[in-house]
Amino acid sequence: MKLASSRELYAYWTRLRGARSAPERSEIDPTAIRGVLADTFILEIDQRAGYPFRIAGARTSSLFQRELRGRPFLDIWQGEARPEILEMLAIVADEASPVVAGATAKAAGFQPLELELLVLPLRYRGATHSRIIGLCSPTVAPTWLGLAPVAPMALQSMRVLRQGDQRSGPAAARAGAMPASQLEGVARRVRQGHFQFFSLADRRS
Repeated sequence: MKLASSRELYAYWTRLRGARSAPERSEIDPTAIRGVLADTFILEIDQRAGYPFRIAGARTSSLFQRELRGRPFLDIWQGEARPEILEMLAIVADEASPVVAGATAKAAGFQPLELELLVLPLRYRGATHSRIIGLCSPTVAPTWLGLAPVAPMALQSMRVLRQGDQRSGPAAARAGAMPASQLEGVARRVRQGHFQFFSLADRRS
């Protein structure tokens, strides 16, 4: 993870989880993550509905210049990225594995914006395959952020965070985040096998 906001949410989620595969939705205290709340969102695990937003932080909604609550998470991605996004969310749900990804988005008349995405599993009333908490933060906040809507995002890279992987920043980058063009096959291998054997974090450049 490159961004401090991603590391903060991941550390908080890890503390809440303890020895479990994922913490409960009811355990999330907004005041405990107030510093990253504007970039935080919660999704419902409902593939048919496109993984709708249950909650979307103010800056995340501002990025797209619309209220995201109730809208499909898939809608904020370019069409060609959606199969990989579905695979990514399936890894989070099926393997209870956090995933960090790189994305780009562009507003008309402005330079492309780089973003970091983190998605983590949650339980809801004891049930798995229920909720996902995530964070989507620009690597650098441009002066125009919130003034012009960005177009659907493009997926650039993805890395499954295996248990015990504490790398972040440049070390994480050197660990070998995989380009989007190679994600689909590896994501399927992760789902079919055990993520610790096929984790993208195990790759080396």
